[in-house]
Amino acid sequence: MIRFDVLSIFPAMLNSPLNFSLLKKAQEKGLIEIGLHDIRDWAHDKHHMTDDAPYGGGCGMVMKVEPVARALSAVRRPDIQPLVVLMSPQGERFNQKMAAELAEFKHLIMICGRYEGVDERIREHLSDREISIGDYILTGGELSALVVIDAVSRLIPGVLGNDTSARTESFSQGLLEYPQYTRPAEYQGLRVPDVLVSGNHAQIERWQRIEAIRRTWLRRPDLLEKVELSGEDKKNMEKIKLGQI
Repeated sequence: MIRFDVLSIFPAMLNSPLNFSLLKKAQEKGLIEIGLHDIRDWAHDKHHMTDDAPYGGGCGMVMKVEPVARALSAVRRPDIQPLVVLMSPQGERFNQKMAAELAEFKHLIMICGRYEGVDERIREHLSDREISIGDYILTGGELSALVVIDAVSRLIPGVLGNDTSARTESFSQGLLEYPQYTRPAEYQGLRVPDVLVSGNHAQIERWQRIEAIRRTWLRRPDLLEKVELSGEDKKNMEKIKLGQI
């Protein structure tokens, strides 16, 4: 079981997405727990301010360190050391490998930035890791936190109906996933590949591996540089390039 605590000034943004489909079922089964917290609750001034003008001037406002520090202290559990993650466009690029690393923790606390950014003391002294979901700017870290929660939760045993699914999806083994088909076997002259309805499991697995390599080569060739291919994979790769398979 893994616990996610999300610190945000707009926690209600996350309510709906977290209460549908697999994430809802995982919470009902006790496989994951999710706590949403309003950072304003720990802003002790009259107006519950969580931001202020930046020292040195500049546009926009900066999130204050004190409310975030108090919120972190409040949600930390005495029995489990959490990993505190700051959602930030300056962070490490999130990927499937990182999702697997985060799934090993029992408690993740996620800080969602807003405005022009966060006080640097939050980044340097209150968070353990910075994560970005891509090279673009969002209005806040809430959507990024949702992406991370979803990707990590899928790797918790029991969350997916079939745990094998998590091992065969795109990026799980470094390759994009092979093409998928379902009934009918033929639609307006478009047929499912014969091998998939042959019942020959060894041939099906070989086809799936070849097609995963083909799709990765065509769409994300950069991934192939990081994947350890077997001798047979390399031979098939050459045949794919030559159009022989």
